[in-house]
Amino acid sequence: MSEGTQRKTGNGPGTGATSDGQPGKRVRADAQRSTDALLTAAAEIFATAGVDAPVRQITARAGVGAGTLYRHFPQRADLIAAVFRHEVDACADAAPALTAACDPVDALDRWLQRFAGFIAAKRGLSSALHSGDPAYDSLPGYFQQRFVPVLGTLLDTAADAGHIRSGMDPEELLRAVANLTMPADEDDNGQTRRMVGLLVDGLRYGAQRR
Repeated sequence: MSEGTQRKTGNGPGTGATSDGQPGKRVRADAQRSTDALLTAAAEIFATAGVDAPVRQITARAGVGAGTLYRHFPQRADLIAAVFRHEVDACADAAPALTAACDPVDALDRWLQRFAGFIAAKRGLSSALHSGDPAYDSLPGYFQQRFVPVLGTLLDTAADAGHIRSGMDPEELLRAVANLTMPADEDDNGQTRRMVGLLVDGLRYGAQRR
C-alpha cells in the first residue's frame, strides 16, 4: 500500500484504528484503565492521608503521570467527587453477587456490613463534601439513587423468602446503619459489625415464615 493510499484510508500508524476497523477503541480502553487506576489510588490515598494529599502520591500509586490526572480531573474537587461515585458504585454493585452466593438474609447482612464499611471510610470526606463546592451538589442524590433501590431489592427478597418482616423502608435503614457507624480511623472493637448484626436480627422479628 502506498503512503498516499495509507493516508486516504486512515489506517496507517498512529490513527488508533483497531483490527475490526473501529478507530479509537484501544485508546478509549486505555483511558478507562487509567481513570480506574487513578480513582482506586486516590481512594486509598485519601483514606490514609486525607483529600489534600499531594498529587504525586496518587499518580505514583496509579502508575500514571500528573498530566493524565489533570486531563481527567482538572480540579481537586472533580477527583474527590469521582472517587465518591466510584466507591458508591462498587458498594452498590456488590449486591447482585451477594444475592447469587448467599441466602437472602445473609446477603442482606453482608451488604449492610459492606455499606457500613463504606460509610466509615468516607467520613474523612465529609468536610470536603460539605464545603459548598458545586462539584459536590449532585452527590447526595447519587448516593440515594444507587443505594436505596439496591437495599430495597435485598429487603424484598429476604421478606419474600420469609426471613425478615416486610414493609421496611430502605432509606430509613440506610440512615440507621450510617448513624451506627464509627469513623474508620477509630478502633471500635467490632462494635459497628455487632450493631449492624443486631439490626438484621431485629428485622427477623415478625417474619412470615415460608
